[in-house]
Amino acid sequence: MMWNKLGQIYKVNSSSRHLNTHAANPLAMHLEGDIFRIFFNGRDDKNRSSLGCVDIDIVEQRVVKEYNEPLLTPQEGTFYRDGISNGNLFYVNGQRHIGFMAWQNDDKHWRGDIGVLNLETMQIRKLLGVNHEDKVSLSYPFIIQEDGVYKMWYGSTIDWNSSNGEMIHVMKYATSKDSIEWDLHGECLPYELNFRQAVSRPSVIKENGGYTLYFSYRDNKEMKYRIGRAFSKDGTRFEHMDSNIDIGEEWDKEMICYPFVFNHKNNTYLLYNGNNHGKEGFGLAKQ
Repeated sequence: MMWNKLGQIYKVNSSSRHLNTHAANPLAMHLEGDIFRIFFNGRDDKNRSSLGCVDIDIVEQRVVKEYNEPLLTPQEGTFYRDGISNGNLFYVNGQRHIGFMAWQNDDKHWRGDIGVLNLETMQIRKLLGVNHEDKVSLSYPFIIQEDGVYKMWYGSTIDWNSSNGEMIHVMKYATSKDSIEWDLHGECLPYELNFRQAVSRPSVIKENGGYTLYFSYRDNKEMKYRIGRAFSKDGTRFEHMDSNIDIGEEWDKEMICYPFVFNHKNNTYLLYNGNNHGKEGFGLAKQ
């Protein structure tokens, strides 16, 4: 089923220097009725991303409340010193947590670790850093808990450059009993050069007796992001499907990226960014 685009529902509108541009990586948290708090990543004049939010009536596509100051900003001397980019929201012992990509720009390439923010205490910890499986860099996580097991899909860089000039950045899978120690299971989404070889920002939803994975992807260096889709019966190995959303005609006519899929009142919704990685805001689609 194709997505019905409802348009851009939030445009960047903040006086904070930390949220000067962009509302990237939208993430929905239900508050009450049809109102959701949408977390997003704004940027400052040094291109560092912080955590902001806005409350929106999803059914009416109406902004209910804006927050001009960020919840979390990059901090010198930390593993998130150059930026914070949202993954998703999950629960640990009944407390809400946001998994995120933590940016560092210390050498000629950016690199990332995976961190987690406890929304109840505002404490931050590193969830996963580079390791024997992920030797270069990590990116956006998506974490759920099922039957006492935490399941995480996340991005991992294999190489910064390939024969077509694009990086090879793949999707991997890990599990944990406590969200602290992780068993790493390797790649869960196939790639090949010039076909979805740079994938990021997973969003997973359970449907049709399995797991549907949405993600951003590029085929080569010249291509701007698109949103892809894949399916798996058990979440460990996905098979590519045709994308069921494409670029639009205005704010998303060049690029669509950073999907977040969620259910509300028997409908499925998709938050996503458009041109320039969400520089002007984010939009909504519905099935």
